Amino acid sequence: MPDQKEYYMRRALALAARGAGHVDPNPMVGCVIVKDGRIIAEGWHEHIGGLHAERNAFAHCTEDAAGADLYVTLEPCCHWGRTPPCTDAVIEHRIRRVFVGCLDPNPLVAGKGAQILRDAGIEVETGVCEAECREINEVFFHYITHKTPFVVLKYAMTLDGKIAAHTGDSRWVTGEAARRHVHETRNRLSGIMVGVGTVLADDPLLTCRIDGGRNPVRIVCDSHARTPLGSQLVQTANEIPTYVAVTARSERTAALEEKGVRILVCGETDGHVDLTDLMQQLGSAGINGILLEGGSSLAFSALKAGIVRRVQAYIAPKLIGGEDAKSPVGGEGLAKMADALALKNVRSMPLGEDFLIEGRL
Repeated sequence: MPDQKEYYMRRALALAARGAGHVDPNPMVGCVIVKDGRIIAEGWHEHIGGLHAERNAFAHCTEDAAGADLYVTLEPCCHWGRTPPCTDAVIEHRIRRVFVGCLDPNPLVAGKGAQILRDAGIEVETGVCEAECREINEVFFHYITHKTPFVVLKYAMTLDGKIAAHTGDSRWVTGEAARRHVHETRNRLSGIMVGVGTVLADDPLLTCRIDGGRNPVRIVCDSHARTPLGSQLVQTANEIPTYVAVTARSERTAALEEKGVRILVCGETDGHVDLTDLMQQLGSAGINGILLEGGSSLAFSALKAGIVRRVQAYIAPKLIGGEDAKSPVGGEGLAKMADALALKNVRSMPLGEDFLIEGRL
């Protein structure tokens, strides 16, 4: 029944989400096995190199799965990687029907997994809660098809659109709940990027500060290598991978490299790092998702270059004013309101006293 299928698939989605920050660059996947109207096993991809969701579910089965239905958020794999093909396990356990959230865009799978199951006499239905199953792995899907990182533009601002006071003070725009949500996003994405202006003004560490969290790879857009050797980013570059993107090598880049910083020499656009080139280089380095945290000039450049896929705007119910106080997106701006970049699939969520508004570009 449709309601029943959606219920079990949404349970599988909830399980899949538990893999956030632990399975990258693999997708998050959840699996539920149902027999005679009862859930007899659940599993998810818990960590990189570990059992895939389907095999994890079979490992926790409370009874014989023969004749059962299997719900999985992503098409079962049909190739050897770190683990054997999940299609083999589904066939071996004599599953009767398989309900798939969405097909896997990975060329190694791409419909082949579902077809192998059908050829084995198993009924397969795809597209159950497909939009939700695609969204949970939007970073994976983008990277596997484009080979460039999925970029999330994030900023926190007051209700009158300011990211800091006219003095430059910005601690804190939002409350604890919103800041924790940011760190959860840092945990999910493999990279975090800022402009050199943010480094010079704030000397950030750009780490993930939640229990069990994973520090993202740190990237600084710094056309002329102005990142201070004494900055927190440089001082910890041997502990956390840190890239500085420049337009040319110099004595400064050599000094940064001596500290453990990885230099990326990029093409130049309007005197700055060409962001399209940078994304291609970061994609080649295996970075599949980036949280772009500032500053306002870099935010506009990223939007103008078309590299931003999702926007996360944290809004605090505060007013601070100031003609010279910065807004989240700077640069020269667009000339006409008709040219404004519109978000789609917009949703809002309360976080303490603050709100998160996010949507796709």
